[in-house]
Amino acid sequence: MMKKRMTLLSTALLMLLMFCLAGPAAADDVNKQLAKSSIIDKVMRKGTLRVGLSTFVPWAMQDKKGEWIGFEVDVARKLAEDMGVKIEFVPTKWEGLIPSLMTGKFDLIIAGMTGTPQRALKINFTQPYDYNGMNVVAYKKMAEGVTRYMDLDKEGNTILARLGTTGASLAKETYKKAKVRLFPDEGPMVQELLNGKATAILATAPLPAQLAAKHPDTLLFLDENLMQQPICMGVPKGDPDTIAYLNNWIVYQRNMGFIKKKTDYWWKSVAWEALLQ
Repeated sequence: MMKKRMTLLSTALLMLLMFCLAGPAAADDVNKQLAKSSIIDKVMRKGTLRVGLSTFVPWAMQDKKGEWIGFEVDVARKLAEDMGVKIEFVPTKWEGLIPSLMTGKFDLIIAGMTGTPQRALKINFTQPYDYNGMNVVAYKKMAEGVTRYMDLDKEGNTILARLGTTGASLAKETYKKAKVRLFPDEGPMVQELLNGKATAILATAPLPAQLAAKHPDTLLFLDENLMQQPICMGVPKGDPDTIAYLNNWIVYQRNMGFIKKKTDYWWKSVAWEALLQ
């Protein structure tokens, strides 16, 4: 009887020892497999970083030679340079950015996107690498006596915003009496306001202020910040290695002054306009 008990005890101890030895090895295998399947690892093996973006002035636009320029373009180019890979821009309609990332059309979203709770249900976001506000620019002849953005919330007024943006959501939440119209592209939306077919545009800074500065006889900038929004990179879910790498890159480049240098150039000057003409 005693011999049988000793045999059972020895077997149990042996199984426990095997489990303890196999546990860390299995976890190590899983970690290696996760690293090999990460976006960062795939980009390094391909030698090219594919970035999804959408046209927003001056975030991402094409110059007179057809080359991509803008704040987000500079951020993406610097990221690719630091990784030692080529950059490939994949222009996409704003509302198609997240679906395209999820289907692998490109590796990352770097497009001035706010990491909202609703979007974070579909993809993951890095920590913010910049913050930006929301402003309103109005058509002067339709905005007599207007000093605040809420003064525009009247029946008969029309407020424009980009489809699928936080500006579109904010316009619907803010303006209950005025009509809200959404445009998929920025150019036609701005032209609608300049033609006097709408009362105002609600958009991410610095577009409203720069439009008013460019058309001072036609447009009025309302210098109020409706919202301060965090700007993040978007990556597919289930990729902790890529999130860790990008967060580290953001902290490093912010401390090195790269982000501030670019925001000063693209947000606080219009020197870049010469590249478009």
